[in-house]
Amino acid sequence: MRPRLPDDGRLAIGLDIGGTKIAAGVVDAEGRVTDRVPAVPCPSDQATILKSVSVLIEALRYRNPGVAAVGVGAAGLVRWPEGRVLTAPNTAYHDLPLRRLLQESTGLPAVVENDANAACWAEYRLGNSAAHMAFVTVGTGVGGGLVLAGRPFRGRTGIATEIGHMIVDPHGTERCGCGTVGCLEPLASGRALGRYGSAAAAAEPGGALAALADGSGRVTGEAVSAAAHAGDPAARAQLERLGHWLGIGVATLVNLFDVELVVIGGGVAEAGELLLAPLRASFARYVTAAAHRELPAVEPARLGPEAGWIGAALLALDHEEEDPAGGQ
Repeated sequence: MRPRLPDDGRLAIGLDIGGTKIAAGVVDAEGRVTDRVPAVPCPSDQATILKSVSVLIEALRYRNPGVAAVGVGAAGLVRWPEGRVLTAPNTAYHDLPLRRLLQESTGLPAVVENDANAACWAEYRLGNSAAHMAFVTVGTGVGGGLVLAGRPFRGRTGIATEIGHMIVDPHGTERCGCGTVGCLEPLASGRALGRYGSAAAAAEPGGALAALADGSGRVTGEAVSAAAHAGDPAARAQLERLGHWLGIGVATLVNLFDVELVVIGGGVAEAGELLLAPLRASFARYVTAAAHRELPAVEPARLGPEAGWIGAALLALDHEEEDPAGGQ
């Protein structure tokens, strides 16, 4: 059964520490957003990141004195339940005992979770009712989360569902930011879409994508999506290419965990059916025994870019209910 806390007026602050920005707000036990602050750029050094987080928390606590807990969704590998960020896209943000630091500085119970896991929990609690659900976020990178039997699945130490680092092309040429060749992320992310678009622009100098390139010939993933929605065949082909690789990743997730629903979120997923249709086709091709089973639905996320911090706040309230002392 999906956990539901009583609507007892308790509030939690949620923060989403991404690779480029930090977003924050306040959520009640039913997932209603009661307050938010403007997102701020994510600094490049650890000390300034912590300062920015502290300022956001202080501002929200001042306006919401009844806050009962703090939840953080952080990009990168996060050890659960310790809440230690092992490594993150920001190279200065490693081996940080963020949960302990938050609890010491705020005096409140705190939860620190991977950002994709946090967004997955928000989608589960507020957007979808499937007890076995996979969430794939496609933005600058590729991340994922799982809910199995109505509970978050984190693995032994909290770093399960790193779908972006699933090996799908071991003999390929694209090296992932993690250092490995063959990961899904450099083939199926927003960065990959931009790279595909740049190559297509160079191959067709008079085409629509070439007109969107910057002075160095670079086309962004956002520009590719916009051109695809405007009807450009070359741009649509790049989204189909991205969907092909994502479908392979989704098929592997379903083969492993037999979920009933796969939710696709993140900025790139805003391309809608131009991405989801080829993704579903690839998924159906590569999933095991497609002709002999009921395939899970593959649907767009229902929550927007605030899902990460909303989910983090909900996790904090859920965890605080289970562990009122906020212990490990």
